[in-house]
Amino acid sequence: MKLLPLLLPVALLAALPPTHANDWLTCAGISDGTERLDCFDQKAKQFANPVQLQSPPPVPYTVPATASPEPPVASAAQRAEAQPSEITRFWDLEHATARDNFELRAYRPVSLSVVGGHPVNTLPDSPAPGRTPSEARPYQPGEVKINLSVRTKVASGLLRGGDDPLRDSIWFGYTQQSYWQLFNGEISRPFRNTDHEPDLTYVFPHFIALPGGWTYRLSAAGVVHQSNGQSLPLSRSWNRAFVMGAADKIADNGDRFTLQARVWRRMDEKPDKDDNPDISDFVGRGEIVGRWSFDSGVGTDKTLHTLGLALRHSLRSSGRGSARLDYLRSIGRADTGLRFHAQLFSGYGDSLIDYNRRRTVFTAGLSLVDW
Repeated sequence: MKLLPLLLPVALLAALPPTHANDWLTCAGISDGTERLDCFDQKAKQFANPVQLQSPPPVPYTVPATASPEPPVASAAQRAEAQPSEITRFWDLEHATARDNFELRAYRPVSLSVVGGHPVNTLPDSPAPGRTPSEARPYQPGEVKINLSVRTKVASGLLRGGDDPLRDSIWFGYTQQSYWQLFNGEISRPFRNTDHEPDLTYVFPHFIALPGGWTYRLSAAGVVHQSNGQSLPLSRSWNRAFVMGAADKIADNGDRFTLQARVWRRMDEKPDKDDNPDISDFVGRGEIVGRWSFDSGVGTDKTLHTLGLALRHSLRSSGRGSARLDYLRSIGRADTGLRFHAQLFSGYGDSLIDYNRRRTVFTAGLSLVDW
């Protein structure tokens, strides 16, 4: 009967694609029976709860006759093996680690931040008739930015189901961003602009090995609506259809890298209904987003750091678009989701009301991610 716990991981190893086979081989290479079973237990826990990073597998350690015992230290390769793919976990690409449909999840960071932006758009304009107000408003450069973002998986296993370890899925997401003139008592502290962005995304999983240790994880397609919910002359809105691809890499030292590319096409509108006919020339038609996550410290003192860079471009000779640099640092326990968040944005489209106004915006505050 003692062979049964060993046969189960071997069976899983045979059924999984090469990416996961490499995960289990870390345990299979341990010679000591007890330590090998402990390693397989760690892997089972990782697949049962992918949101929480599990400890690295144990390292065989023999105490020399003349030395005092010291705790084993995992190698860089073993630390990397113990980390789940962030893209796989985020999009529920594997049946073994997927969560239920219609659970409320985090999407983009939920944040409360203080903002300083230049220039301040006191008179929003658009080439569409009736979309430019007659008077400027005395807005201040200092604001508060509130971001809310949630999503849920509405269906899975449409094209990849049954015994297939991978799962395709459909997701509905909603993101809201508000600029609040909290410090502007002269005009009763209004919300200068609030953008609403629902989207529907179909995700198809892949595990394709790429050069340099990267793995291509998914292809996706979807539609996005974005509007600021205001009446004329301040109404701004547009609809897009997009395609997307994403890849990631786990380095030998445990650092995680992700890369996502997305291009979109604006859906046509009737001229008399179009609030911003030139928005694609300013905000862009495609983007590349890269992230680097790494840890400092150990145990309860571990701190999670994330650096992100997003580049948007109009894909035209005008060369308009934007660049956004993000830094997040965990506060307290690294797995609680609370982060210090700083962001620097430069370009067009920080908000819909500013879609054709070039701005530089610095943001600092608190964010919740991965809750």
